Amino acid sequence: MKIAISGKGGVGKTTIMALLARELRTSGKEVLIIDADPSPHMAETLGIRDADQVTPIAEMTRLLAERAGKTAGSPFYNLNPDVNDLLHDFMIERDGFKLMVLGAIQVAGGGCACPESHVLRKMLKKMLLTANEVVLLDMEAGIEHLGRGTVAGADHLLIVVIPSRSGIRTALKIKKLAEDVGIPRISFVGNLVQDENDKTFLTRGLGAEPVAFFPDSAAIRKAERDEEAVIDISDLLDHAPERLLQALTAAGDD
Repeated sequence: MKIAISGKGGVGKTTIMALLARELRTSGKEVLIIDADPSPHMAETLGIRDADQVTPIAEMTRLLAERAGKTAGSPFYNLNPDVNDLLHDFMIERDGFKLMVLGAIQVAGGGCACPESHVLRKMLKKMLLTANEVVLLDMEAGIEHLGRGTVAGADHLLIVVIPSRSGIRTALKIKKLAEDVGIPRISFVGNLVQDENDKTFLTRGLGAEPVAFFPDSAAIRKAERDEEAVIDISDLLDHAPERLLQALTAAGDD
């Protein structure tokens, strides 16, 4: 299964994806996480301290040109079906996780990440997974990645939404665009939820109940401020990560 996550900026996408990765690893799955945010911080969330050793997808240019037959004058690449061996050259394996990064924008005026996003879309569509492997794709905030169709190869899109009207508006727009690009399964995930009123507000505003509600957690805030791995927190989070994994497993069995 290839699972992507999206939502308005600051709603906690990376934190939830990291917690889901922990649940999947605990259940015995092999987990590949792709940090596709131009301002990546998944490594810190997972507690990976030497992520600077991984070669970003954005730096695949020369190798892709050699292997994939770049068209003269074109910024895009056509990947052949056998891309799995290529992935290992651009990932780091630590603590039971495999991590790839799209690559950060390094300079002002450096342009968009369209070529790298094109390559990522091709990779998602063509990489072959065993029944025990899961790919988690942490997308940039907002809707631009859906406009580029980057997550078109995902099996399931999680849309993280907090109890606010602007959060709900963005979540519904993301859902519409995700349906347009043909993602087969789309689910909402509530975050920063404080009480039953927040849950009701989200469910009514979205027109569907989120598959999991993550509480507003002081433990997560403290871990982030102390530069500690979020996945190591002792807070049970009302068992939200377990519920999210159960929902994904049920959806995958449909």
